[in-house]
Amino acid sequence: MSPYYGARGFRHLGRAFGYSVAGFRSAVRHEAAFRQELLLCLLLAPAALWLGDDALERALLLASLMGVLVTELLNSAVEAAVDRMGEEFHPMAGRAKDLGSAAVFMALLVVAVVWGLIALPELVGRL
Repeated sequence: MSPYYGARGFRHLGRAFGYSVAGFRSAVRHEAAFRQELLLCLLLAPAALWLGDDALERALLLASLMGVLVTELLNSAVEAAVDRMGEEFHPMAGRAKDLGSAAVFMALLVVAVVWGLIALPELVGRL
């Protein structure tokens, strides 16, 4: 039975928030890639606020960073589910993990493109 069963309104939201916090803590505790990307985001977030000329540019810079974290969380969830199924190698399990890794790579490419188009020219202009 779902832990949400019977919960409505704010009680449901409270439980959902608690599970989200638990998932975030688990990622920080058990996923080295997530910790590295979180550190990168924490270091670059102030730069995004400084380098963005307006709210839209700041939002794009920050959203690209957060997209990496979201993608890494989803990738970690896929990996955990695949690993739960068993230790033996299966081509579909490998494919699932490779696809998750490719998604993280694409999210990092988005960061490179957004920051290259917005932040890099702004940084060069301010130096």
